[in-house]
Amino acid sequence: MLTKQRHQMILQRLSEQKIVKLKELVEWMGASESTIRRDLTDLEAEGYLERVHGGATLVVRAEDEPTFEEKRDRHVDEKVAIARKAATFIEDGMSVYLDAGTTTQAMVPYLTGKKVIVVTNSLPIANDLFDLDIKTFVIGGELKRSTQALVGYNARESMMNYRVDVAFLGINGVDLEAGYTTPDPEEALVKKTAIELARDAYILADDSKFGKRSFSRVAPLEAATLITMSGAPYVSSVETLTKVVNAQ
Repeated sequence: MLTKQRHQMILQRLSEQKIVKLKELVEWMGASESTIRRDLTDLEAEGYLERVHGGATLVVRAEDEPTFEEKRDRHVDEKVAIARKAATFIEDGMSVYLDAGTTTQAMVPYLTGKKVIVVTNSLPIANDLFDLDIKTFVIGGELKRSTQALVGYNARESMMNYRVDVAFLGINGVDLEAGYTTPDPEEALVKKTAIELARDAYILADDSKFGKRSFSRVAPLEAATLITMSGAPYVSSVETLTKVVNAQ
């Protein structure tokens, strides 16, 4: 049995029972104990489960994240400025990943007339790109209602089919110790994968995100260039760890 199949089976059993025993998985899947231990370790590293004595328990995702509509009306001027600056890093002929989010969505109007290919996990962004007649690939996965994003293990597997020149991602928290964070482990997994598959990665963050920590870690600060406003608090400290682009 392939690793991917075992992971899917483990997650399915966890979704039904919330907690599983190691011995139960070994008997059910017909795999060795060392193989199942390795699978549980991998899935824990990806944020899906938490290892407990003798087995694993499902990670309960945070549900207090604002909806897409609620986020869209916050810090509008800052988001537009950051999006405009981010779009200057996109050139004709590039392949681009646009992560789900209101700041990344604000980039779309600035792609008008550009000859690019876009990969996204966002339904709103895909619709906007369709209106601009930009060639777009939408990854698969579970559709998250609050952010209208495709997330989770299947989304990650879908993303593995692509390699992009640049990736632009939204984020919920920018912290010197925790790095880039977001509330949902399944969304964090997609963001992390996008950073890994891109030649260059950019995080778009208005000043409300600085000094904040969310539940799930995406990456350390040095994993991506940060695009923000020069007046944002915390910037001088962040600049000691990663490149910061001034959007003003």
